[in-house]
Amino acid sequence: MKVLVSDKLADVGIKMFEEADGIEVDVNVGLAPAELKAIIGDYDALVIRSATKVTEEILDAATRLKVIGRAGIGLDNVAIRAATKRGIVVMNTPEGNVVTTAEHSIAMMLALSRNIPQGTASLKAGRWEKKNLQGREIFNKTLGVLGYGRVGRIVADRARGLKMQIIVHDPYVNRELVEQAGFEVVSLEELYRRSDFVTVHVPKMKETLNFIDKAAFDQMKPGVMIIHCARGGIVNEKDLADALVSGKVGGVALDVFETEPPGRSPLFEFNSVVCTPHLGASTAEAQTNVAVSVAEQIISYLQTATIVNAVNVPCVTGELLAKLQPYLTLAERMGCLQAQLAEGAINGVSIKYSGDFSGFDMAPVTTAAIKGLLTPFLKDEVNFVNATVIAKERGIKVTELRSAEAEDFANLITIHATASEGANTVSGTIFGKHEPRIVKINMFRLEVVPEGHLLFIRNMDKPGAIGSIGTVLGRHNVNIARMHVGQEKDGGRNVIFLDTDICTPPEAVEELRALPMVKSVTPLEL
Repeated sequence: MKVLVSDKLADVGIKMFEEADGIEVDVNVGLAPAELKAIIGDYDALVIRSATKVTEEILDAATRLKVIGRAGIGLDNVAIRAATKRGIVVMNTPEGNVVTTAEHSIAMMLALSRNIPQGTASLKAGRWEKKNLQGREIFNKTLGVLGYGRVGRIVADRARGLKMQIIVHDPYVNRELVEQAGFEVVSLEELYRRSDFVTVHVPKMKETLNFIDKAAFDQMKPGVMIIHCARGGIVNEKDLADALVSGKVGGVALDVFETEPPGRSPLFEFNSVVCTPHLGASTAEAQTNVAVSVAEQIISYLQTATIVNAVNVPCVTGELLAKLQPYLTLAERMGCLQAQLAEGAINGVSIKYSGDFSGFDMAPVTTAAIKGLLTPFLKDEVNFVNATVIAKERGIKVTELRSAEAEDFANLITIHATASEGANTVSGTIFGKHEPRIVKINMFRLEVVPEGHLLFIRNMDKPGAIGSIGTVLGRHNVNIARMHVGQEKDGGRNVIFLDTDICTPPEAVEELRALPMVKSVTPLEL
């Protein structure tokens, strides 16, 4: 079997492939898309980092490809759904560079506060500018940690050792967990208002694009320092430049950019900007860790069909996977739906299997549901291996129940999720042999295909309600592909699921919410 390494990988990983029985490895770095497309059909496995773009077009040509391994966490450069449809396993190595990235954030904060890069450049240029490069202490300053995932919590812990005051905002982590670690939980507005330094550790997704913009900067202290080592695009660079000009932001440490490489960014004109070329994961230790992990995982899969750290397939035998696949898809999408319906941090999940599931190990299905629940918040950081571990770390109690009673369907999965602001219950089943359906949400019975761009609308059950909704969407050129309606038993309210061809624009969502017979509108992505 043949493995193609198309991005730079530490030598230890290459050596592992070379020494593995029955495996031949080619290292071909820097391929243009057309070049990769021309040769990918010869390979069983592909090893990448962030440079190679594995598009649907590339996958169409990958007729032999069985597995894609990412030496690192982020999978923005892989068409995962397209790979899944083709039966290609997609793996990453989520643990290899967490500490390294956290340490880089601390290093950037210290460099920023003490003008270390500017002092180095000045001295090497023959100048002695001691008075012009006065810094500021971080002792007893308030550090706002935006995002309390694995990197964020390490940054908070390291900063505590520097005697900083730590405040944390993450609406998807249970408050008690953060407080047990000794940190103060605050609202987003309070974090902006109180922080002397703000460090960003949220994943990049639709909801976090341009998350820190002019409105956010306006709420911050004058002279606030920003440390951004997460993903480019979370901080709006134009608004950041304006905030530097006005003095609202006193300095910035950037490791990531909206476009990489950024070229001649306007931000580089500011003396108060410290920047590095996406070095967060760039240490010898981290590169060794991810190279070893991705090589071990791919060799194990090619030789024994063992799946580790896959983001699209659980770790089960091929025989069991074939039987469970429809339920895995259903459970993952139900979990994803629950996450987007929840108000506040989820603290408990109960998964009930009703009907004829005898003889099946449903643990992988439970894992799929938890992965779906966490994915909207963590994106590529969560996979079928670590989902239950991360849920435990975030204080989410998971219980699994079984009932032989078939209820209304031969097989039914029901997920009940409790959150800080309420609870929701979602039930689903398989139509035919392979078609997942959501059949109940709370007290509403309906039939929803759980995929694509959806709008979940609560409205009054009165004439004209659905027509007014359609009129608004038509005005914004949003085409309705499917509509599903569920009704309360007393007939007072409806829920409507609309499957649209495109993601509904925010202005259309706000217009829908303003309609007199509409009670709420929730955009969903499944």
